[in-house]
Formats: sequence, structure tokens, C-alpha cells
Amino acid sequence: MNLITTLSFAILPLGDGDETPSIVPVLDGIQLTAMIEDFERSHGYEPLGGYAGLVPTAYKYGPLDLYFMGETNKENYDKTGYYLLGCSCGEVGCWPLTARISRIDNQVVWDQFCQPHRPTRDYSSFGPFTFDLNQYHRVVTELALKFPAN
Repeated sequence: MNLITTLSFAILPLGDGDETPSIVPVLDGIQLTAMIEDFERSHGYEPLGGYAGLVPTAYKYGPLDLYFMGETNKENYDKTGYYLLGCSCGEVGCWPLTARISRIDNQVVWDQFCQPHRPTRDYSSFGPFTFDLNQYHRVVTELALKFPAN
């Protein structure tokens, strides 16, 4: 039996004086940016961190509820993974964290995490994260209402 993770999102300024809103996934009360930086530090990866939230005004994710359900551009994202974090500069392709998003019965799972610019890094022990479908769907629907599709 998989442990169920609770998902929420923090809407934060991108940082360094940039007030552009960014979306940071929060898992069981911990920002994904902090979780992945801790993981990379514990594995001795350099550079580490450098991640920020997704900037929905800078990339065409489509409707965010469909995006986070793993239901948009499946052909592309099934190969590369869905962006969960972007770079601290605001550009998702600069320094992203990707993962597979899949729905299995009444759960959503994030796994197969990857830093595409560092293909030799092993993220197989990061996650998987399993979410209750109802709680997850409610949260991503609320997020989509805050950021209409671009």
C-alpha cells in the first residue's frame, strides 16, 4: 500500500525582486523546491537546487487542471515528463525538474523524476508520490481557476 501524499500549491513571487507569480507544488506541507534541493544535496549533486515554481505566463501549459492531471500534450510529455519546477530565472526549459504524472485507479502518481540537463543523475529514489484522486483533482481545479489557460 502506497502512502498518500497531500498536494497543495504555493503561489510565490519568482524571487530576486521579480514579483512574477510562480506555482510551487507543496507535498505534505513541504515545498517541492526544498524537497528536491535536500535530495540533491544528500546525493552530492553539483550544482544543486536552482529551481523555482512554474510561471504560467511564460509557457503554454494549457489548462492547468488538465496539465497536472497528465492529460495535455501526452505524446510529448510521456517522453520527456511533465514540468513540475522551472528555473529560478523563470524559464522552464533552463533548469527544470520533470516527472511522469499518471492516474492509477483512484490515485495520481508522480514518479520517474528527472533533471533533463543532467541525464546521469539518478532520481529513482526520489518519490514516487501518490495522491488521492479526489483531493488532487480538487486542488488542481482550484489552481486552474486562478490561472486561466494561456
